[in-house]
Amino acid sequence: MTGSSSSNDIPTLARELFENYERYKKSEITSRRFKHADLMRWLTPYEDQKVVQSTPAGKSAEGRAIPLLKFGSGATKVLLWSQMHGDEPTATMALVDILNFFAQAPGHPAVKTIREKLTLLVIPMLNPDGAERFQRRTAQSIDMNRDALRLDTPEARILQSIQATQKPEFGFNLHDQEPRYSVGSSKNVAAIALLAPSVDEAKSDTPVRQRAKQVAATFADVMNLFMPGHLARYDDVFEPRAFGENIQKWGTSTVLVESGGWRGDREKMFLRKLNYVGWLASLGAIATGAYQKATLESYEQLPFNGKNLYDIIIRRAKLKATAAVPEVTVDLGINVEERIESGSGIVQHVGKIVDIGDLSSFGALEEIDGSTASPYDSSAVQIDRTFLLQSDRRKL
Repeated sequence: MTGSSSSNDIPTLARELFENYERYKKSEITSRRFKHADLMRWLTPYEDQKVVQSTPAGKSAEGRAIPLLKFGSGATKVLLWSQMHGDEPTATMALVDILNFFAQAPGHPAVKTIREKLTLLVIPMLNPDGAERFQRRTAQSIDMNRDALRLDTPEARILQSIQATQKPEFGFNLHDQEPRYSVGSSKNVAAIALLAPSVDEAKSDTPVRQRAKQVAATFADVMNLFMPGHLARYDDVFEPRAFGENIQKWGTSTVLVESGGWRGDREKMFLRKLNYVGWLASLGAIATGAYQKATLESYEQLPFNGKNLYDIIIRRAKLKATAAVPEVTVDLGINVEERIESGSGIVQHVGKIVDIGDLSSFGALEEIDGSTASPYDSSAVQIDRTFLLQSDRRKL
């Protein structure tokens, strides 16, 4: 990295970060399936080298430590929290990459600006018990993102307490969404979806939410440099129990970032890179005030998430349903689930045929030409039939 990009020139900074990502990413992270102990091991060098200050924020229901990391000493506080759903780890990987960048390039102008103008408050894994099982909910079977009002879980109380005591001006609520979401009714996969959450049913534009929209527009402009046509807006229906809506209501301008899907990227490594670039550029824009120049249409005109994708479509396949009917040409829509083989801990990819017929209006993460294959018969092609696609021989 040349170290020449200023955080005032957001597009130039973003391109530089994108081009030099391989040099600064945390190379030990090779899979999105990792556990709390892995994360704590990755964080230790940054704590030891004083890149960040780490303080105990509290413990999960099963007693796992939830650290709060602090970087910088600026007047403007920014809270970033990830993996409140244990099976949504893309942002956690990108946050570690950012810490690695801070450690290896402390003299870079963007790092210096962020360090001097901002105080970053980072919770890299809010639901370590869920991460241990690679499941959405906590060990108490609670969806933490529906616990912002009752605060039944210790993890929710930790997040609420940090927001209340630190009073950050900005927040990034970091998640993974359904990888089959499309950009509106198009065939384009929604690689990332953004939302400046509402504070009420009327979707009022308070000054706090307006700032969030400006940051979201800045993030959107950066993403469109690298994946135009693959950015969407998350459903903006007001959810009174969710943290995004409530933290927005409590005074922190909050942007929801949802990492979706990308062709050939089941482990979400490209999406991890996009998050790294998008947040660093957005943080630079917050530090310099450049976010205030963003055009709100960059965010407000984004299509909402659609449901127009399958994992796999086999196009123009020949199907002979029974011996008594003629052969017909069809498309096969297949979705893929990950399952853990009982006892062995091996990840299996299991396909499920979910539709048969004319799927020309749908897209897919992978498309296969079935026109040259032998006809499928009814014993092989059935709605809701599942079959093993492949087995990843890596144990968890």
